[in-house]
Amino acid sequence: MKTITIFDSTLRDGMQSEGIAFSVEDKLHIAHALDELGVGFIEAGNPGSNPKDLEFFRRVKQNPLKHATLCAFGSTRRKGVRAEDDANVNSLLQADTPAVSIFGKCWDLHVEKVVHTTLEENLAMIEDTVAYMKQNGKYVVFDAEHFFDGYFNNAEYAVAALDAAKAGGADVLCLCDTNGGAYPADVYAITKMVCERFPGTEIGIHCHNDTGLAVAQSMAAVDAGARQVQGTYVGYGERCGNANLSTLIGNLQLKRGYCCIPEGNMHMLTQAARRIAEISNIRLSSAMPYVGKSAFAHKGGMHIDGVKKVRESFEHIPPNLVGNERRYLMSEVSGKATLLKKIQRVDASVDAKSPVVAGIVNELKQREFDGYQYEAAEQSFELLIRRRLNKYRPFYKLDYFKIIGEQPLTNQEYPSSAIVKVHVGAESRITGAEGDGPVHALDLALRGALCGFYPVLSEVSLTDYKVRVLESSATTAAKVRVLIESTDGENTWSTVGVSTDIIEASFMALSDSIEYKLTLVEEAGK
Repeated sequence: MKTITIFDSTLRDGMQSEGIAFSVEDKLHIAHALDELGVGFIEAGNPGSNPKDLEFFRRVKQNPLKHATLCAFGSTRRKGVRAEDDANVNSLLQADTPAVSIFGKCWDLHVEKVVHTTLEENLAMIEDTVAYMKQNGKYVVFDAEHFFDGYFNNAEYAVAALDAAKAGGADVLCLCDTNGGAYPADVYAITKMVCERFPGTEIGIHCHNDTGLAVAQSMAAVDAGARQVQGTYVGYGERCGNANLSTLIGNLQLKRGYCCIPEGNMHMLTQAARRIAEISNIRLSSAMPYVGKSAFAHKGGMHIDGVKKVRESFEHIPPNLVGNERRYLMSEVSGKATLLKKIQRVDASVDAKSPVVAGIVNELKQREFDGYQYEAAEQSFELLIRRRLNKYRPFYKLDYFKIIGEQPLTNQEYPSSAIVKVHVGAESRITGAEGDGPVHALDLALRGALCGFYPVLSEVSLTDYKVRVLESSATTAAKVRVLIESTDGENTWSTVGVSTDIIEASFMALSDSIEYKLTLVEEAGK
């Protein structure tokens, strides 16, 4: 297989994404996740910009990477300063990584109006810095910043910047679409020209996603001869993000026959994406190719029927190739066969002719008309099926709940309180709790009331909470749908509630979440 070097910048460019702030521990965990996946290079930060990155480079030596080459990132020397006297340049040596990536200006506009130096001095800055790194035994990737914008404005000067890096001894010349505005056809033509001008030199591509084309641009560059692809693993990055490497690895390896990561590691593609998203505390888009929760989810009845008969009819690859799974979504358009399969998970004896199937279909349609949505709350639908099949045992009875919201909020850590009274068998319990909002307080009070009866509920926590207004024209009397995601550290499940009262809808979803967990425990004990 032809080889493409994957150069991951999640820990550097991804760190510049809005909402992301990696700790040193986060960076270590992500580095090892990428290393296990088998990427070629991990660009781990700019040691000259902050002490956190220097601390990372120090700590990672205690548990070295097994596959990937670690890379430190920094700029060319400053104007009028020798490379060996530049503090930021020398910080790259302090990082003590086998490789460094040096970025330099390729757009004359930046040279003259941002750096405020001459075109000649900028070329000297590039060559001197690269040469200094080579003298110190480093593998050097030259990031040709704003290369495509520079080429469109002054092609001769942009190429001269590459000449300077090559004269300094750069191992890789990486063409950067820093503004993310280039078109794939232009990326192809320019990359092809560069590959022909520098035969025998590895050419890389680094694209930003400002026009939604970063993956397409990167693919075009590979078709033109680029052999290093830079990006971030799930597309994090400045502004609209970077080229998504989880998508690119899938495309290049499964569709184009390149070797990007070890062949035996392709099944780790989804696992790595979800692990990195979890560490980053950012929800992975369900629609992300290959690794998203919806990548192999089927909802339409014709689609579900087709994929059951011939997988290829509605799936471009088997989901297990990338460690993902097929899902059949439950809704009024998904068909009776899909519904029957979900019913049979609860009771295998039910067949298509059973009147209970028609009853569940009718109830599903009515509930979706009322605003319920079970494709994102499959466990609430499972409880509905259990109730219809008389395979449901209520674990508790709610007597009442009360919510108290205090105003003003000044100097109050917990502005809301909840009181819940429940019955379990002949026993009752009243519990109160304070929370950061009424739903948080209600969740704590309900689980607090039940934990004495069911200690296993102490393992359960909410991981996501969503509210959608279903009838915006009804203003404050509108019906709302609440979706809740819960976890016990091993399993994750989603439940739903619908009401014109947001607290009541939240309670419905919370109650289903608790009932589902207790059902899991009961089924496991049988």
